Amino acid sequence: MKPTYQRVLLKLSGEGLAGEDGFGVNPGVIAGIAEEIRRVHSLGVQISIVIGGGNIIRGMTAAAEGMDRANADYMGMLASVINAMALQDALEKVDLVTRVATAIEISQVAESYIRRRAVRHLEKGRIVIFGAGTGNPYFTTDTAAALRAAEIHADVILKATRVDGVYTADPEKDPKATRYERLTYRQAITENLQFMDQAAIALCRENALPIVVFDMSVAGNIEKVVCGESVGTTITE
Repeated sequence: MKPTYQRVLLKLSGEGLAGEDGFGVNPGVIAGIAEEIRRVHSLGVQISIVIGGGNIIRGMTAAAEGMDRANADYMGMLASVINAMALQDALEKVDLVTRVATAIEISQVAESYIRRRAVRHLEKGRIVIFGAGTGNPYFTTDTAAALRAAEIHADVILKATRVDGVYTADPEKDPKATRYERLTYRQAITENLQFMDQAAIALCRENALPIVVFDMSVAGNIEKVVCGESVGTTITE
């Protein structure tokens, strides 16, 4: 298979690493994700990853329960670094060379994010995992994914979810919800579709950065998306 995209940013949710456990990192799940990434990497695709921390703590949820929002968000950033390190370990177990680059300085466990250095890692065939979001509270990891993808000139954002695309409503709650095959950024914003936060969609729109939302649980889906097959929902201008 020949890849359609040469440099991609894969957005993973923290919750996706927990599997059926609902909390923490499930070894079987993360090993499966690593194998999927290995297959795509073998096609010569440059891969970067942004990962959330929701399997450990969600800043907005903690803030809603009374914690200071900025403090809760910083805790969420640190949780994303834990997930980045776990994914790095899983990727290196399948013989992939990786770097974790964080927006918060934690020099003992990861390098600080520098755009030019990250691009150079990708050019050398290394997988770069971006941790700690944007390094600022009040911004989601979706926005971090859009920002990093724009900075490194990624061809596309691949947003891995638990469902097979973007729906008119939450398909887990509304059985009448229908799936979009294609969307424009304007539609996504005006219809307030909840697959990604509004700031992230707007940033993608400003930089003409396509988004593909797909089901991560289906084996081979990342490879299919990268090779241009119609999987999930594509959001473009």
